[in-house]
Amino acid sequence: MEVLPLVALVAGSAIVAGAARWTRVPAPLLLVAAGLMASYIPGVPSYALDPHIVLPLLLPPLLYTAAVDSSYLDLRANIRPVALLSVGYVLFATVAVGYAAYLVVPGLSLPVALVLGAVIAPPDAVAATAIARKLGLPNRITTILQGESLVNDATAITAYKVALAAAVGVSAGWAGGIAEFLLASVGGVGVGLVLMVPIHHMRKRLREPLLQNTLSLLIPFVAYAAAERVHASGVLAVVVVALYLGHRNWQVDFATRLQEEAVWKMVAFILESLVFALIGLQLPVVLKGLAEYEGWDAAWYALAVFLAVVVARFVWVFPATFVPRLSERIRTREPDTNWKSPVVVGWAGMRGVVSLAIAFSVPISVPHRNLILFLTFTTVIGTLVVQGLTLPPLIRLLRLPQRDAQAETLAEAQAQSEASRSAEDRLAELLAEPQNALPPPLAERLRTVMERRRNAVWERLGEVNPVTGESADDVYRRLAGEMIAAEREVFVTLRDHRRIDDEMLRNLLRRLDLEEAAAYREDAA
Repeated sequence: MEVLPLVALVAGSAIVAGAARWTRVPAPLLLVAAGLMASYIPGVPSYALDPHIVLPLLLPPLLYTAAVDSSYLDLRANIRPVALLSVGYVLFATVAVGYAAYLVVPGLSLPVALVLGAVIAPPDAVAATAIARKLGLPNRITTILQGESLVNDATAITAYKVALAAAVGVSAGWAGGIAEFLLASVGGVGVGLVLMVPIHHMRKRLREPLLQNTLSLLIPFVAYAAAERVHASGVLAVVVVALYLGHRNWQVDFATRLQEEAVWKMVAFILESLVFALIGLQLPVVLKGLAEYEGWDAAWYALAVFLAVVVARFVWVFPATFVPRLSERIRTREPDTNWKSPVVVGWAGMRGVVSLAIAFSVPISVPHRNLILFLTFTTVIGTLVVQGLTLPPLIRLLRLPQRDAQAETLAEAQAQSEASRSAEDRLAELLAEPQNALPPPLAERLRTVMERRRNAVWERLGEVNPVTGESADDVYRRLAGEMIAAEREVFVTLRDHRRIDDEMLRNLLRRLDLEEAAAYREDAA
């Protein structure tokens, strides 16, 4: 691909994704719509998805960012529903959707239909995470959707390989398929377990943030490539490593964490924007090979497959939710489960770029390949648009319980109080030692900073300013920002008058930036 079209694609995707932040529509939907419209503009080049690029180059970093931000403890607490969706549902959807396509499409063999089923079986990690984050779903539902989307790609890719082998006549039978699935899953987890400890050890030993971030950017590709090298699941290897590193991220120095968070936010923003724009831009590529089918026939096949995908998810989700509750132990552990949660989980099964990438990897020799591409494309677009647009009003209609912001702030304040007490005790111990003697003003400054941290959270629970509606903490941060801005202007003026040089200006501004970062608590994305 030429450089200019690639730059235009990245820039256009970023602009649309940025504009989506000013609307109530999730960014993935606007990006897909923009890609669809752009595909009809004369002169826009053809952006064909290359599975040799998408799977090894785009999927690992997207999975890594999602897994690092996930909670290992929450996933462990919800391992049963996550496993039922990420493994059980994907295999069920492969068979159910594949058999539905076999019944609807004349001349479509069952093995080829199962290839189609495996291709469109996995809900998309990026779509699920982006839309769940936008909607503010209850914590348990968000955890289940994120956990499902982290693992289901591995199940789907393995199921696809088994179905494809049957379609081209080289199947090793059920025993061979099960053996391949076990090799992929157990091998992927094993590679992740082998890599996670030495990688974390390297992260702790490196003290240079630039080297740390370079290593961080390489980690998902190294884990993915190492697993694929031994014919295991690169997806599972990336997820295992990322969960471990995210769980122990506190052991890395603060400078690395600050830089790493900024770097990965940028990478995730660009890649997520690029992925959804590419989905919309695939329309000309998909339609090009569909001339052998009558237009209305192809539309009927697309509608039937889309309905099969939607229905199959509900058919699986409701029994998977309520049948395990026949156990008294599970009923005791999950007392609040009702019919509303499985409705949301069932309707949140958007498909995405992974399905399209797998579809484009189907060999040309496979019968009905063009139809597989078309049906995958229409299913991806259908789930993103239909389910993505209707999910927010569905959640509002069901009146799902929202996260209790007051209770979360109270818990945060209590945690901060306990930590501050420990810090006070440690400071008293240190100041009592002769080698740690400090002038009283500096010692008092340490105590003041600590006291400020403790009080800031409690102040968010207190009364607000009747004029501005701000809490005392908000007013403090705003005034601190104004003071820092005044200092910053003076430094720049001194540089412009040649009283200090640019290197000194950068050092002074960096100190102010760190002060401002300490004063301002970053809002959740």
